Amino acid sequence: FWIVKILLYLGLITAAFFIPKGKFVQAWMYIGLFGGFIFILIQLILLIDFAYKWNQSWMEKWEVNGQKKYVYGLAIATGAMYLISLIGYILLFVFYTKTSGCGLNKFFVSFNLCLSLLVSVVAILPKVQEGQPNSGLLQASIITLYTTYLTWSSISNNPDEECNTGISSGFQSHSVFAALLMFVMVVYSCLRTSSSSRLGEIGMTRNTEMEEVLLPDYGEEENADRNEDPEKGEQKYQNVHDDEALGVTYNYSFFHFTFLLASLYIMMVLTNWYSPQHADITTLNSNMASVWVKMASSWCCLGLYLWSMVAPIVMPGRDFS
Repeated sequence: FWIVKILLYLGLITAAFFIPKGKFVQAWMYIGLFGGFIFILIQLILLIDFAYKWNQSWMEKWEVNGQKKYVYGLAIATGAMYLISLIGYILLFVFYTKTSGCGLNKFFVSFNLCLSLLVSVVAILPKVQEGQPNSGLLQASIITLYTTYLTWSSISNNPDEECNTGISSGFQSHSVFAALLMFVMVVYSCLRTSSSSRLGEIGMTRNTEMEEVLLPDYGEEENADRNEDPEKGEQKYQNVHDDEALGVTYNYSFFHFTFLLASLYIMMVLTNWYSPQHADITTLNSNMASVWVKMASSWCCLGLYLWSMVAPIVMPGRDFS
C-alpha cells in the first residue's frame, strides 16, 4: 500500500497549510515539547548504552590482545571530554551569569556541575566497580559532556535578556549541534536495534509462532561431508526457522511511535524550541517551557546514568552484565 501511504502523506502536508492560526499553533508547540522531551530520553538511553559499549570494547581489546593503544585512547578521550566540559561550564558562568542577578542560571550551571562531579566520583567507587565492572570515567566524561551541552542549550533559551545576551530569533549554533546529534543518535539506534541487542529489546517482541523451513545446508567442506549420506547419496537438510514469516521480529507500533517522536524533536530543533508569539509562526521567541524541558532532560540523563551504576548494588540478585 505504498501508493496509498504516499498519497495520504501528501494530503496531510497539503491540509496542514489550511490550518487556521489560533490556539492550535500554541497547543501543537506544547505537543512538540512533550514529544521532543520523550525523544531526548531515548537519546539518553542510547548515549549511556554507547558509553558502556565503547569502554567494554576497548578494555577487552587491551586485556585480550594486550594492545595498550586502546588504554591510551580511553585515557585521552576521557581527559579531552572532561577538559571540554570544564571549559564549557566556565564559559556558561562568564556569558550567562552576572555578579548580581541571574540566580536561576547560576543555580542551573552550579547544580549540574555538582551533579557531574558526583557521578564521576561514584563511577570509580570500589563498590560500584565491583557491581558494575564496566563502569569507569569514560562513561562519566561522556555524560558530563552531554550534560554541559544540555545546560547550555537550556539557559540559551532563557527569555531574560539581561542573563541571556545572545538572544536572537532563528537557527542558532546549538540548534545545529542538536540536529547533528539527532542524526548520529538515529543512525546509532538503527545499528543497535536488533534482536541480539539488549537495547534493541526495548519495545521488541519475539514471534512465538515460528515457521519451520527446510533448506539445504551449503556449508564448509566438513559440513558437506557430514551432511552427505554415503549410502543413499542424498543430502540431508537442516531446519531453518524463519522468524518473520508471520510477522516482523520488532514491535511495529513502537517502531513508528519512535519516529513520530523523532519528527516532533526535529520540529522543535528547526524552530530552536521557540514558541510562536501571537500565533504568528514567523515570530519566534524564547520561552521558559523549553528551558525547563532541556534542564529536566539533563537531570534525567544524570539520574539514568547514576541508576545504571547503583542498580547492581541495590538489586544484587539481578544480572546486569
